[in-house]
Amino acid sequence: MDITDTQRAIHAYLADRIEADGFAPSQTEIARAFGFKGVRAAQYHLEALEAAGVIERSPGRARSLRLLRAPEDRPQQLALAANDDALHLPVLGQVAAGVPIGADIGSDQVLLMDRALFSPKPDYLLKVKGDSMRDEGIFDGDLIGVHRTAEARSGQIVIARIDDEITVKLLRIGQGKVRLLPRNPDYAPIEVRPGQEFAIEGLYCGLVRPNA
Repeated sequence: MDITDTQRAIHAYLADRIEADGFAPSQTEIARAFGFKGVRAAQYHLEALEAAGVIERSPGRARSLRLLRAPEDRPQQLALAANDDALHLPVLGQVAAGVPIGADIGSDQVLLMDRALFSPKPDYLLKVKGDSMRDEGIFDGDLIGVHRTAEARSGQIVIARIDDEITVKLLRIGQGKVRLLPRNPDYAPIEVRPGQEFAIEGLYCGLVRPNA
């Protein structure tokens, strides 16, 4: 079944609601449950499920959705969806663990995550590109949780913006300098130059390794 993790979670949520209520939730309820900004995202995922042959809907009939297949790994998905500590986190783009890269902001992908995976609580996920943070256990392709804040202490792993690019590095502040240190000896530190635009976008707070 060629659907995303988010769509699998929605599939499980639909099955749970149909079993409990006798009818499917509305698109508004799906959007609210998964933290989407509007019903368009819910509609998109329902269309994908329908195209995959997972569900069937009757045009013009509210709550007419029915399941054509039972959810895969339903107990795990439902346990997570029902967990009060479950997080619906948007994947907002990618961040460099190497040379800084431009932010690819705008993805409407939302993943259902266990709160216990992160500390502090993240606001969104970014996909890592590169291996400059290898010795911290952060690898290319990982999804890292980001707690949105403009403040950080020396010694913390941060997501930083330099001019129009973002990167994940170890922050070092001292002797009037701000440096962003890699955790891989193959990469050189980045020193923020006078006049360069620099801002802390957030703190690293854990990761998920897709398909691990």
